[in-house]
Amino acid sequence: MRGRAVRFQRAQMLVETVEKCRRLAAGRAAAATLAGALLTAACAQIGFHLPGNPVPVTMQVFAVLLCGMLLGARLGAISQIEYLAAGAAGAPVFAGFKGGPAVLAGPTGGYLFGFVAAAFVVGLLADGAGHRSFARLWTAGLVGVGIVYLFGRAWLSLWLQDASGVTSWALGVAPFVGIDALKAAAAAIICTRKDRWT
Repeated sequence: MRGRAVRFQRAQMLVETVEKCRRLAAGRAAAATLAGALLTAACAQIGFHLPGNPVPVTMQVFAVLLCGMLLGARLGAISQIEYLAAGAAGAPVFAGFKGGPAVLAGPTGGYLFGFVAAAFVVGLLADGAGHRSFARLWTAGLVGVGIVYLFGRAWLSLWLQDASGVTSWALGVAPFVGIDALKAAAAAIICTRKDRWT
């Protein structure tokens, strides 16, 4: 009987240890996604508008790519969902310290929603089999940029009523390709040979 009691006690201690580890992991993940959302909000305020263009140049894409590379697909996407949720609720986290659902319905709404998909895909590509080399991470970042453009341009075309897609390309993609490629390179340099934070 005593042997059974000892085994039961050990099993109970093991369960408690696993539960504590689970709670620590959950807490760390929550902190990581919150940090990613805050980083995106901060980077949204670093930017400027090109003349006559409703889409601003900001550092948000850099933050999104960094979240995907460092947090992985699931947590990277969650960090961007948290960012969008905060903005939709009225927090001044979007570019120009704006907030509210009107921003999501405006000309940049497609880009903002594209952040979620981009962070997820970048995380998947960065975490695939193989060494986290600069080339691998930069390629993942460029794919992420393309996803942001896909969402952003599609919504901008509707917002501008641009059936041909020429104007949405000229305003929403062409001016940003070079700078966004550099942002992807910067994120890749930071993350090269670095383990994920989670």
